[in-house]
Amino acid sequence: MKLYKISFALLLGMSLLTSCGDKLELTNPNLQTTGSFGNTTDDLEECVIACYHNLRMEGTYARVGYAHDAMRGDEVWNCTQRWFQAMDNLNAPATDDVSCSWIWRDWYQVLNISNYVISRLEKESLTDQEKRIKGQALFTRALTFYNLACYYQNPGIILDYDTYSTLEGLYVSNHEEGDQDAFAQYDRVMDQAEKDFKEALELLPTKDLGGEWAKGRATKGSAAGFYARTLMQRHKYSEALTILKSIINGEYGSYKLMANFGDNFRETSAYENNDESLFEIQFLDYGTGGTDHEWTPVNISKNATQGQAIETVSCPEDNGGWHDMAASPWLYQLFKGERTKNGSLDPRLYWTIGTYEPEWEDFEFGNMCYQQKMTADNPVVTSNENGGLPIAKWTNMRTGLYSSIVVGLTGGINLRLMRYSDVLLRAAECENEISGPTQQAIDWINQVRRRANLNDLRLSDFNSADKLFEQIANVERPKEFGCEFGRGFDLLRWGFFYRSDRLQQLKEHGTYRLTADKTKVKDPVSYSATTSDKFTKSSFDTFVPGHEYLPIYQNNLNVNPNLVGNSANNNSDNSTYFTKNGWTIHPVVNL
Repeated sequence: MKLYKISFALLLGMSLLTSCGDKLELTNPNLQTTGSFGNTTDDLEECVIACYHNLRMEGTYARVGYAHDAMRGDEVWNCTQRWFQAMDNLNAPATDDVSCSWIWRDWYQVLNISNYVISRLEKESLTDQEKRIKGQALFTRALTFYNLACYYQNPGIILDYDTYSTLEGLYVSNHEEGDQDAFAQYDRVMDQAEKDFKEALELLPTKDLGGEWAKGRATKGSAAGFYARTLMQRHKYSEALTILKSIINGEYGSYKLMANFGDNFRETSAYENNDESLFEIQFLDYGTGGTDHEWTPVNISKNATQGQAIETVSCPEDNGGWHDMAASPWLYQLFKGERTKNGSLDPRLYWTIGTYEPEWEDFEFGNMCYQQKMTADNPVVTSNENGGLPIAKWTNMRTGLYSSIVVGLTGGINLRLMRYSDVLLRAAECENEISGPTQQAIDWINQVRRRANLNDLRLSDFNSADKLFEQIANVERPKEFGCEFGRGFDLLRWGFFYRSDRLQQLKEHGTYRLTADKTKVKDPVSYSATTSDKFTKSSFDTFVPGHEYLPIYQNNLNVNPNLVGNSANNNSDNSTYFTKNGWTIHPVVNL
């Protein structure tokens, strides 16, 4: 027995020695590295999904990155008078991380992933699947540069993924020797955005391919639309018009206006990714997401909410919202100033501003506010303390789906970043800039007006390019896109900060009254009242030259020795950029 035991021990020992010599190599699938991942098209398909995922973060489009642009426009004001106040006043200090840091942080996350995908596809011959993958990554990279430039003026450019391999590489510069101002880098960034959108346009399929390409992925139409936007930002109107005409002619897919304007601002698959949408950010329908909010890119919870907080930001205080944003009285009065062919209110008002109107009793869902019935004696204001006209866009205020919201990243309505109506109005703007008032420009505008059942514009009523521009900039676009992302970008390209009459006009548009009196929130508010009424203010009264852009966050400047500040950091006037380029800033025209 003892002999058997000794023999067994020897055999066991030998087997252990043998097993130690043959090591079993296992790769943890949950701890992938750039060395082990990204070498197959399936891997890169997952990376593209990560690109889209980061478009719906706090600093990109889920809250701050979206709300900041609306806030710096003249259609929206900050009714909490706390959160977003620095942005609303256009005088944010470089130490304000909410205003200056979060957008920068999250767009560079998108850039990081986009560059990774592109770096894996830098070869001469690509399969159709690889072309589509690369096209999507180029689109998200171009979208990154477009947003960073229009927010920060002179961000740094990173194109090579290997740049991230060293700390020195991450400390990218945003200027070159000999630069006279921040616009030298701005031009380089916008050049890159144009290049990427153009290449994406060549590689991507149209939405007519169907499947995922018709339900949220970037398509030829997406790339073409944003390519035209980027061109227009630097007054390249002829080039932009060519692209816009191609979209209108159906060369990049089939698009048309939805018969019901409100269908562009409702959730569920019956309304989202519709015939009017060129590109939108995908969010899970309300109540279908998880409970873990994704405020920063490092949250990778499988129980993520996967929603937007625009609804939370806009929702009235009584219905559970943060009541940060309210529509300007100017925008409301603009809607009220023109009736439809049958004498009713413009239906776009219903979906833009959540006011009580007698005419809404039998329209759509009636005078509804989150299952609360509004009356003439009991309308709704955004803030119980400061008043404010509620913003209905991107909310379920009008649909009656629920009585109050769960605050945070829970909104389920997809944000339509570009709609076909924008293509038509931009084409009209380009046509007007190139040739002055033409019947073609009027026809494109009238397509949008007819959906709202408004009377057609007549060419004979516009005797100058200045007058038609005024109609487009301060009537047609505000009514169609009021309280949506993009107005701040529009003001930049129009140069409204660089003419005294235009700046005065912005002050008029941005005037609001702080009042808890529900009966007064819809009243016209004159800028002249700000001198005698301490409760009457204008968002543009505190505008500091250069702060049409966000300052680069001071901590970023402290950490990265290769970064320099922009016009907002230096409080410098940017009007000479328009002057040296010979760009037109249209004077104010009375319509």
